[in-house]
Amino acid sequence: MPQELPVGVPTLILVLILLWGPLVVKSQNDTEPIVLEGKCLVVCDSTPSSEPANNALGMSVRSGTGRVAFSATRQTNHEPTDMSNRTMIIYFDQILVNVGGHFDQESSVFLAPRRGVYSFNFHVVKAYNRQTIQVSLMLNGWPMISAFAGDQDVTREAATNAGLVIMERGDKAYLKLERGNLMGGWKYSTFSGFLVFPL
Repeated sequence: MPQELPVGVPTLILVLILLWGPLVVKSQNDTEPIVLEGKCLVVCDSTPSSEPANNALGMSVRSGTGRVAFSATRQTNHEPTDMSNRTMIIYFDQILVNVGGHFDQESSVFLAPRRGVYSFNFHVVKAYNRQTIQVSLMLNGWPMISAFAGDQDVTREAATNAGLVIMERGDKAYLKLERGNLMGGWKYSTFSGFLVFPL
């Protein structure tokens, strides 16, 4: 004769079976999206204050609100008179991408909307030979990465570099001419950046 299970055991087994599914799902960090059946994007956010209010349990369903990216280019020559207040900030006159709207074309400064790891790259062209230029990616007035172009026999040469930086909300990033001059140069130069992931 089969032995009967104590009262309540079948219910406990059913509960364990129902809970087993989530237990075998690979764990993810608090910023990685979880896609459910390819239709619903649910994100656990470690900084819910930057998201819309009244999110249940600190979770939100996003439609691109966390996406940050920009790319700008210089299509005309950049003369010394274009430098306002002698700040030596390199200005960009055409925006290719500005997802989130955090790159200001007038000042050519990127303003970080949230704390996170950001990727930047730049490609700044000098137009004449017999000059050396040095360009730096500035973070709140401090140089983070630099590049130079100084081949005396090359008419067209670029100072190029790329890197990752941690930015706090409200931090500013821009390009600065550290050495050299702008006379006749900077056409076809580019400056790009994007949020890799929030912290």
